[in-house]
Amino acid sequence: QVQLVESGGGLVQAGGSLRLSCAASGRTFSGYAMGWFRQAPGKEREFVAAIGWSGGDTYYADSVKGRFTISRDKAKNTVYLEMNSLKPEDTALYYCAATRDSNWSAHQGYPYWGQGTQVTVSS
Repeated sequence: QVQLVESGGGLVQAGGSLRLSCAASGRTFSGYAMGWFRQAPGKEREFVAAIGWSGGDTYYADSVKGRFTISRDKAKNTVYLEMNSLKPEDTALYYCAATRDSNWSAHQGYPYWGQGTQVTVSS
């Protein structure tokens, strides 16, 4: 059974930092790109960042570029999202997902999803 388990969320003040982790198990994700998405109450699920299988290619939403960094450790089957200079508008449930699709920013192309980890940024 495929599992993606996110961790690392929490409550932080504006300007602070958090590091999210996504551990994959149950199958190998060889060849898969990994993405992070977020969803705030009453809003659509939003692309945040993605990383290719090799780890050399990354892609970010404009809203997080320069503040967030995605990385992956293939040996540990884990993907990370380092979030700095957090803003109240970053508050959301953050999900990781896996895809072989070439359009990394489209959540419809991701067949595997975690349950999410809550990030709350206070002003």
